[in-house]
Amino acid sequence: TLPFTVGKFLITPLTRSATAGRFVASLSIRRGTGSQTHDRIYTFKPEFTNQDSALTYAAAQGRYWLLNPASLA
Repeated sequence: TLPFTVGKFLITPLTRSATAGRFVASLSIRRGTGSQTHDRIYTFKPEFTNQDSALTYAAAQGRYWLLNPASLA
């Protein structure tokens, strides 16, 4: 899953390795440019058996956030 831009936001799904070969989904929400850049990273609780599933979950959370920004507050 690739980063995608909506308005002034750059949404980037991320993953990292967890224990026992599992993966954790994360999401970067960035806005601004240069010294005015603000980036929030959210890490989600569920662990996944493969990296693709974790990326898909993170991308879905990013799309949901666009509809309801208070969802990750």
